[in-house]
Amino acid sequence: MLIAEVSEKFELSQDTLRYYERIGLIPRVNRNKSGIRDYTEEDCRWVEFIKCMRGVGLPVENLIEYVGLFQLGDETMESRKELLVEQHKQLITRMEDMKKVLARLDDKIARYEQTIVEKEKTLKRTQD
Repeated sequence: MLIAEVSEKFELSQDTLRYYERIGLIPRVNRNKSGIRDYTEEDCRWVEFIKCMRGVGLPVENLIEYVGLFQLGDETMESRKELLVEQHKQLITRMEDMKKVLARLDDKIARYEQTIVEKEKTLKRTQD
């Protein structure tokens, strides 16, 4: 699959895909005889994984470390698992923080709605 196709499929720019490869965020992509990147299904799974992880804010540095460990082989499974477990814990904490902020926003919006309704009632009474 050509980079343009991967770019469209995952809604990432071609520059982003090149950058991800250059910094080690995705493993090096093979090239065809003409030197053009030729993404395999495995490459696409990496792109999907990284896009997903970046989408929820996992740090680039941690993902680069994960990819590097993966490339070292099975002897790094425990290290990879630990890295993912730590990211999982951090994500849970962030979600809890976000739930608190969401509740605060809900409360503030409800108070605005209530104030607006009361002002509209008051305005209507004065017009009658």
